[in-house]
Amino acid sequence: MMYCTDLIKYMEDWAPPGVAWERDNVGLQVGSGKTKVKNILLSLELNEEVLNEAISKNCNFIFTHHPFIFNPIKKLDFDKDEKSSLIEKLIKNDITVFSAHTNLDFTKEGVSFELANVIGLEKQQFLANQESNQFKLVAFVPKENLDEVSKAIFEAGGGIIGEYSNCSYRLQGHGTFLSSENANPAIGEKETLQKVDEIRLEVLVDSWKINKVTKALISAHPYEEPAFDVYPLKNKNVNYGYGVIGILAAPMNTEDFLTHVCKTLKTDSVRHSIVNNDTISKVAVCGGSGSDLLKKAIKLKADAFVTADIKYHSFEEAKDKILFVDAGHYETEIHVLNIVQKKLKKFINDNEINIYKFEGSTNPVKFFKM
Repeated sequence: MMYCTDLIKYMEDWAPPGVAWERDNVGLQVGSGKTKVKNILLSLELNEEVLNEAISKNCNFIFTHHPFIFNPIKKLDFDKDEKSSLIEKLIKNDITVFSAHTNLDFTKEGVSFELANVIGLEKQQFLANQESNQFKLVAFVPKENLDEVSKAIFEAGGGIIGEYSNCSYRLQGHGTFLSSENANPAIGEKETLQKVDEIRLEVLVDSWKINKVTKALISAHPYEEPAFDVYPLKNKNVNYGYGVIGILAAPMNTEDFLTHVCKTLKTDSVRHSIVNNDTISKVAVCGGSGSDLLKKAIKLKADAFVTADIKYHSFEEAKDKILFVDAGHYETEIHVLNIVQKKLKKFINDNEINIYKFEGSTNPVKFFKM
């Protein structure tokens, strides 16, 4: 039996809300996590057409990339306001809506990684890593309790670096303490100075996990008053970042590359900067609005940078430095539904629960051709 809260936990373990843009509104949008999942519908955003398809396919869980509720709702007018009427319809049909937005943009296998896969980039890595969102947790643990305490820290999410887990550093030393008459020391007698063989245990922890990890440490530690330190770090976070950079399987000339982008992203046209380099091999990508990463792409000597929502002066800045390609916001993000569907199928492993992708298009941008 699968509940909405199970899906939400799985998605947020993959794309933690803590990595999202601070002004974003990710997570549960409407509904209840306590509802048993029937079927699931995936869409880039929610509108009436998407909701009608969910109802027709007996889906009571809708995943969207763009948050259904982004700005505060001041009133619910079911008769005059479109969003309000959608909320009414969601509630009446007992449908839960969940959104993973910038947290899915900034995580491995997320929006930009799937865009890189579609374009066919190899040797993928973040174009820029997030930074200053980690702590170093240092705990002092009796030798005989080290395995128990470190296990609790790791299970709570500490000690993950890239593709490695259970990462720690351990240094042997001695701890001293003198308990008062009101204490209940785990080692030694009250009001007696103790000297204990201890291990200095150091673990890297993401900022949004630090409370959970420290609680696990305190719970597993034998001491009545465990000694530990939490240090903020300036490190780049290898697990989360912005955009992707990689290499094409074989170099292309500019025209062939632009044709390739159009075909793989299923669009008839793209906008691009003026370039004097006709060989495209190293390519940066960022699903959605990625213009802020232009200087980083140039610094890393990318031949092309594919993103969306590029302004006029950004094209000027890219001139003769990099092939800067605006392939459309919808066109660079819609492919993430493929990996979401794949991951949810593997997680659920239940043939009775269907996972559909919305059959239509929610793209608000249309093109006129003469």
